[in-house]
Amino acid sequence: MTKDKIIDLAKKTIVTQANSIAHLENLLTTDFSDAISSIYNSNGRVVITGIGKSAIIANKIVATLNSTGTPAIFMHAADAIHGDLGTILSDDIVICISKSGNTPEIKVLVPLIKNFKNKLIAITGNDKSFLATQADYVLNTFVEKEACPNNLAPTASTTAQLVMGDALAVCLLKMRGFSSQDFARFHPGGALGKTLYLKVKDITIQNMKPMVSPDANIQEVIIVISENMLGATVVLDNEKIIGVITDGDIRRMLKNNADFSHLKAKDIMSKNPKTVASDALAIEAMELMEKNDITQLIAEENGVYNGIVHIHNLVKEGII
Repeated sequence: MTKDKIIDLAKKTIVTQANSIAHLENLLTTDFSDAISSIYNSNGRVVITGIGKSAIIANKIVATLNSTGTPAIFMHAADAIHGDLGTILSDDIVICISKSGNTPEIKVLVPLIKNFKNKLIAITGNDKSFLATQADYVLNTFVEKEACPNNLAPTASTTAQLVMGDALAVCLLKMRGFSSQDFARFHPGGALGKTLYLKVKDITIQNMKPMVSPDANIQEVIIVISENMLGATVVLDNEKIIGVITDGDIRRMLKNNADFSHLKAKDIMSKNPKTVASDALAIEAMELMEKNDITQLIAEENGVYNGIVHIHNLVKEGII
């Protein structure tokens, strides 16, 4: 295949997938809202099952539900009929995912679930299938064709299943009033979690606290900036923040003054420096830096100097 043909096939794949997803909204019925209510009002978990590619999608939906406040577990359809049915508890709701809804494993599994009296939600592309006719609620994920040129490999169909699962999770998240603070509790690791819980004081406590008096000479200012490796120092007058001197201020001073022996910190400092509350989220510090086109912020608490947060700190923490 030529490069152009490869690109053309990729575009057709994406368009086919996009059209399949767009069509899903036309397939939604009150079964969807009833399924949401059933899960929301349940005292149990959501047990999601499937086989083949549908099992992989089931695992992802389980992960999404767990991370957004709805307890869920995965049960492989083939393993279920060989002992794993014990996974299902009396208050659990079962979601079964199958494109055809007629695979042998599903036909064996569904009656067993029904015998347990658990509510059964079907995510299937065939609303006339065995699975659909046995389910309490049917979420139709019919796709006209797969993105696969042979219309065989599960592509558009599995994407449709995934999107339907995301729709379930988002609706449940909203109904539970699941907040960004809740999300942070479930995602304490990685950059995503840090944007939701890492505070400025968590960073500044690891840094030095460069400071000079207004009457400090330029040599002292340069030494303090260099030793603390934050590219700046705060100017304090009786513990009050009155200015900041950055590497840039030093360079501008050298450019404009052949003799700077008479200059003091107060002569070259930038007055009214930008500050951020120590208790603010680190992501807020990043937004302030971007807004003001600066690379460091002074952290303060009730007017008391607590340190400096540098853009390099945010990069290191994965915030940027």
